[in-house]
Amino acid sequence: MEWSSTALRVLRAIAELGSFTAAAGALGYTQSAVSRQMAVLEHAAGTPLFERRSGGATLTAAGATLLRHASAALDDLDRAERALHGIEPGGGTVRVGVFTSIGAAVLPETLTLMRRRRPDVDVVTREGSTAALTRSLRAGTLDLAVISARPPYPAPDDQDPPLELDVLLEGELLVAVPADSRLGRDGTVGLDDLQTATWVSGPHTTGEHGIGVWPALPQRPIIGHQTRDWLSKLSLVAAGYGVTTLPPYLLALVPDTVRVVRVVEGAPVTRRVLLARLPGLITDAVDDLAACLRDAIDGLPLP
Repeated sequence: MEWSSTALRVLRAIAELGSFTAAAGALGYTQSAVSRQMAVLEHAAGTPLFERRSGGATLTAAGATLLRHASAALDDLDRAERALHGIEPGGGTVRVGVFTSIGAAVLPETLTLMRRRRPDVDVVTREGSTAALTRSLRAGTLDLAVISARPPYPAPDDQDPPLELDVLLEGELLVAVPADSRLGRDGTVGLDDLQTATWVSGPHTTGEHGIGVWPALPQRPIIGHQTRDWLSKLSLVAAGYGVTTLPPYLLALVPDTVRVVRVVEGAPVTRRVLLARLPGLITDAVDDLAACLRDAIDGLPLP
C-alpha cells in the first residue's frame, strides 16, 4: 500500500473532528479535496475507513487500525522536523486535554509541578468537550485527557481497545447562589426553592438543559442567562441574576460574593473526573505529567 503523509493527516483530522466538513475547515481544504484524499486512501487500503452518516463520520475497525499506526508515524515525522530545526525539547512534548470547566482549577498547578519535575519536557494543553477529547485520544493528537463522567458512568466511547481510565475525583454537585440571597442561609437548599430560582446555564443541547442547571428538578427550570464560561456564570450569580450548579473542583475559584450550598432533597448528584489514555506503554514524560495532574487535583479544596 502507498499513501502520502497528507492523506494520513486528513484521516486523523476526520477521526478527531468527527466529520469531513470539520476536517476540511481545520486543514484549510475544500470538502471535495478531503473526500478525494480519503477515496485514494481507502482504495490503497482496499477497505472502507469511515462509516459516513448524516451526523458525521466514524472510523471502521480497519480505519481505527490504520489510524493508530498513522498517528505514530506522523508524530515521528513531526518530531524529526522539530529536531532538524533545533526546537525539540530534550524530554520531548506531552499533549494533554482537559474538559472546559476544570482547566482553570488544575492546569496552572499541574504545569507548575511538571516544570519542577521535568523542566526538559514541553507540555501542550487544550480544552474541549469530553467527546472531542476522547476522539483526540483515539486520533493520537493527545497523550492524556482529563474527562468528565455522569452516573451511571458509561465508557466514554464504544471503540476498541477500551481507553484506560483512572478516577481522579468523585464528588457531589453543588449550587452557587448570591452571597446575600435568602437561599441556603444554613448551607443547604431544597428542590422547591431551586425550582422557582432563575438559572444561569450553559447553552441548551438536544435532550437536556445546559450545564449549570440542577439535573433533578421536577419541572422545567427558569433559565435567565446562558453562557459557556464559568467565570461569567459566577459573575452573574454574584451580581444577583441567578443561581448555577458548581462542580466541587471549582470551590477555590468562587468569589466572596457567591455562597455555595448543598442540595438536601433527592438522591445526591455526583460527577467523576477521569484521566483517560490509550492502552499500552507510555513514556516517562507522560507518566510524570499524569502524576502531576493527580497531585494538583489532590491539592484542591473540596467540601
